Amino acid sequence: MERASDISKKDDKTFTITLKEPLGLLIDILATISGGLLYVMPEKDAGRPATEQITTNIGSGPFKFNHALARPGASFTYDRNEKYVPRKEAPDGFGGGKIAKVDRVIWDIVADEQTALAALQADELDFVRLPPADLYPTIEKDASLALQVLTKAGTDMCLRMNHLQKPFDNVKARQAMLHLIDQEAFLRVMAPDPRHCHTVTSIFGNTTPYSNDENTGWYKKGGDPEKARQLFKEAGYSGEKVVILQPTNWAPVNSASQLLAESLRKIGVNAELAPSDWGGVAARRVNKGPVESGGWNIHITDDPDFVQGDPISAVFLNASGDKAWCGWPKNDEYEALRAKWPNTETLEERKALARKMQHIWWDFVGDVRLGQIITPSARRQTLTGLIELSSDIIPLWNMQKAQA
Repeated sequence: MERASDISKKDDKTFTITLKEPLGLLIDILATISGGLLYVMPEKDAGRPATEQITTNIGSGPFKFNHALARPGASFTYDRNEKYVPRKEAPDGFGGGKIAKVDRVIWDIVADEQTALAALQADELDFVRLPPADLYPTIEKDASLALQVLTKAGTDMCLRMNHLQKPFDNVKARQAMLHLIDQEAFLRVMAPDPRHCHTVTSIFGNTTPYSNDENTGWYKKGGDPEKARQLFKEAGYSGEKVVILQPTNWAPVNSASQLLAESLRKIGVNAELAPSDWGGVAARRVNKGPVESGGWNIHITDDPDFVQGDPISAVFLNASGDKAWCGWPKNDEYEALRAKWPNTETLEERKALARKMQHIWWDFVGDVRLGQIITPSARRQTLTGLIELSSDIIPLWNMQKAQA
């Protein structure tokens, strides 16, 4: 938007973006399915003040949102759009022909995982988005069910530190966390099935074109607790409370938070868990103040692996201080390189830039990665045609249901 001088309507089917200076990534930005996803609103909604909530929902094209049957917090219904004309090509990710092969899709919100699986087994549901890993064997033993990886790139688990408050306002303390973490141990508690998890040492993830091994000498199988202890000492750590936000209703991160607290205590850090539901974590993590004023020191979250290939919009890869995402890392040298990304024309040039950015990142330690998790979905064998992507968005088109 800083480079746009005007965005205006040309005719009923055309709009024009006029730039102040060249922006070679413009088409990529408009087409991306990562952080800055391009949602298009009807004019009457786009013109509302930012303080007003939008009340209109629309479908993806092949389907229409059914307002009459919407039950927020319980279920949403989508009906086939009979007026939609798909492209003639075969589906290709989010491109190609988007053909609605079922008349209606009902997306139920079932909080209890055991209840959802029981409904799937009883043929009351056709699909469960994220079954827990400890239920994979049960699903695989049932001839009527199947596990299918739809999100090929998976998600990267990330430990975010509060750079504004002690002890992590000191780079030595952040470097200590880099050496403390045993990714294999964290993956075992978050994703016990080794088929679906991997270590990750690049800030650009495992599956993007920019993944690289620059400045990853800190990685050591099993971690290095003694190195972490020494770095905390060099940081001047003297027993201050380190508060870890613990989402009790997100099982993998709940377990990872407990393991983290135990790992810190073993090297003499006064770690304290702050349990709440995820809503409580999301509300508290925006607090930039000290723990005595309701602030925090560490929280664990995730973001799709494929998003890490877009440092312009990936929230993890912003180090602009107060303008960065929760944790507020700041490094001007890194940000100067990130600002060059939109002007870097070729893939090879961006790969070289990515290596420079990563070298700086692991020196000042903007955050710490805990591993990559690829979570399969569960479906009945009668449900087929689900589209597999790098994205974590599940398209509704192309799926079809056979009679059992």
